[in-house]
Parts: sequence; structure tokens; C-alpha cells
Amino acid sequence: MKQSVFSYRPLFALLILSSFFLVNFAHGQKTAKDIDLDSKVKTFLKENNNSWRDMNVPASDGQLLYDIIVEKGYTKALEIGTSTGHSSIWIAWALSKTGGKLTTIEIDESRHKEALANFREAGLSEYIDARLADAHELVNELKGPFDFVFSDADKDWYTNYFIAVDPKLESGGCFTAHNVRPLESSRRGMAGAQEYLKYVQGLDNYTTTVDGSGSGLAISYKN
Repeated sequence: MKQSVFSYRPLFALLILSSFFLVNFAHGQKTAKDIDLDSKVKTFLKENNNSWRDMNVPASDGQLLYDIIVEKGYTKALEIGTSTGHSSIWIAWALSKTGGKLTTIEIDESRHKEALANFREAGLSEYIDARLADAHELVNELKGPFDFVFSDADKDWYTNYFIAVDPKLESGGCFTAHNVRPLESSRRGMAGAQEYLKYVQGLDNYTTTVDGSGSGLAISYKN
């Protein structure tokens, strides 16, 4: 009996060793994929650094969105206003780190198509569900839940978007809104952004700050 037990020990050790190498090999493959994606996204952003117009965010705001998502580990993101996809790429890149996915909405077909091409070129298509739709309607229809939202569509509708999404935003989640600096709002004729900011700052169940390093980003965490 002792010989029989002993004879299985080398096989057991071999199985353990094989499992160890398989796990590490899989981890190495994942790491290699991540490195490849990072390189692809960085190259894409660098090559297009001066090409983002048509109502896209500056890179500093894109980086801020990325940092928030990665730091908090958010995975269920909604973007209202894709434009041609600059902010979407920063958000989706962050979600590739957390295992999440972005739903983004754009009403203009030409911008939507350009955004899809940009997502493919950046290597992020699998992390993005890009919808061609009227956000006034679709935001109400989406079931959620979400833990991160970026609003950068028509400013006069900011408060309406927030009210529609609020019940679908998880506790601890974050709702961000672009172009809320007074100067930015005034220069672009976006008074709705200021009205939204005043509204959200008056809510007891949200803590709101404004980052002014870019175009003015309101960051509201749900308590």
C-alpha cells in the first residue's frame, strides 16, 4: 500500500507543476495583450493629437476621465455625445483595464461613422457599444445600471439627462459633465451647463467638484 501511495506522488507533483506553468502562461498572454493594446492606443492618440475638433474633449480631460475610471474600478459606463470618439477612446481604454464596457450615443451619422473607424484603428471596438440615436429618447430607454457617466451632448439638456440617469446610477457611481466653467459656457453659448451645475451642486446625495484644468469638468459622486 505504501508503494502504491508513493508511486502517485511524482504524478501529483507533475500535475501541480503543469498547472503552475499553465496559469503563468495564461497570465503572460494577458499581459502581452494589454501591452499591445496600450501601445496601439498611445500611438493612435499621439498621431491624432492635433486632429480632434468637432466638439471633442481636450486630451487633459480625456486623461481625467481615464484616471477616474481606473482609480474607482468602474465597469458600466455611459457616454452621452460621442462626437468622433476622442473621449470614448479614453473611457474605453480605461474600461479595458477594469473589464468593463462603454455605451456611447451619437445623433449625427457622419460623426458616428467616423467614431467607429477611430475605435477600430485604436483597437478598442470590443469595449464600445456605439449607438446612432437621439439621446433625448435613448437615455430614457436604457435600463442600466451604470457606475460612470460622461455627458457631453446638448448642454440645454444636461439636467434632463442627469434626471433620467440618476435612478440607474449605482451608489458610489460618478456622473461627469463637460464644459461647465462659466467662461466656457458663456463663450460657447452653453448656459444649460451652468444651470445643470447649479442643480447638481444643490443635491444632498451627490458630492460635486469642478476640475478646471481642461474645459471644465463637473465630477459628481453619488453618495
